[in-house]
Amino acid sequence: MDFELPDEHRMIRETVRDFCETEIEPIAQEIEDDHRFPAEIFDQLADLDMMGVPIDEEYGGLGGDTLMYALVAEEIGRVSGSVGLSYVAHVSLASKPLELFGTDEQKRRWLRPLAEGEYLGGWALTEPESGSDASNMNTTAERNSTEGNSTDPSEVTASEDGDEWVLNGTKQFITNASEAGSILVKAVTDPEAGYDGISTFIVDPREDDGFEVTTVWDKLGLNASPTCEIQLDDVRLSEDRLLGDVGDGWNQTKKTLDGGRISIAALSTGLAQGAYEHAKAYSQEREQFGQPISEFDAIRDKIVDMHRKTERARLLTHRAAQAADAGKPVTRESALAKLDASEAAREVAEDAVQVLGGYGYTTDFAPQRFYRDAKLMEIGEGTSEIQHLVIGRELGL
Repeated sequence: MDFELPDEHRMIRETVRDFCETEIEPIAQEIEDDHRFPAEIFDQLADLDMMGVPIDEEYGGLGGDTLMYALVAEEIGRVSGSVGLSYVAHVSLASKPLELFGTDEQKRRWLRPLAEGEYLGGWALTEPESGSDASNMNTTAERNSTEGNSTDPSEVTASEDGDEWVLNGTKQFITNASEAGSILVKAVTDPEAGYDGISTFIVDPREDDGFEVTTVWDKLGLNASPTCEIQLDDVRLSEDRLLGDVGDGWNQTKKTLDGGRISIAALSTGLAQGAYEHAKAYSQEREQFGQPISEFDAIRDKIVDMHRKTERARLLTHRAAQAADAGKPVTRESALAKLDASEAAREVAEDAVQVLGGYGYTTDFAPQRFYRDAKLMEIGEGTSEIQHLVIGRELGL
């Protein structure tokens, strides 16, 4: 699809590809084995001005569009799913909502350091009991007013000087929480209002008393990207930590997930591309019965199918990104891209392991890492089953 990309997009992609091959790929397996978050890589990405690609330049970003951001995410995923996961969570979940829903002051205070790469961000929605029903949450935010200490949701306003919010609850599977300088936390502000009773708060893990990372999970893959459980125990936040209005949290979440699914689609496409490239190269070098195994029909057909699935995922991802850039609704397009690309990543990575045979099962070769990393793509940002539900609703079914 190179001929369809603007020159600036191609230039950014080539810059990031060179960086990924030079700086990330040589350590990709090492950081995975060591379960080490590679902070130095994100410092270098910040130096390249890549930590806020789709964020306005006024707030420290690159000022690029969604397609440019998807290209960057794909290139990182092509060499490391872990770096890619932390990157897209930082951009699409932690940074973009601040740009979309924050006040000018919030953008200056909280968005700029994210976009400039001063630190990473996180986004806390999921809870231990919520699973796919993300709106079913027990984390609460209650008003503690200096003028009567009212916690009645009907009496909540956004302008009372001196008021504070008190957050309590547990959030689960939160990417970057142990490394983050800010986390957007979803909490119930009105238990009787259903979806309209959820709000979003900006939490500073470094400064806010009562915030604790209680677990950093060991996972099947993506172990260089921290996935955490966090505890909020009487975390007190001033009024200016509320993002948007009271009760806006769920609508914000839906808009954020539309962009997040494009992110996961791009990352998945990168994983598929990386696995495909490793399998293709191996098949042309490995000889059996006096010829490269790529010349055998079974292997050639497998490589062709891997290429087909990767290209299809890329087309759907780019279409969703371009629709977002055109200001069109992207719920269906982002769900389609995420569903197809995530399944393609897992299928292509599995076939890559098969092409390499016994070697593909060892950590000396990359396909096993792509295979383990790809599985999360079918779970995060809504499972494949949820994507079918979303798409069905968009089709009127």
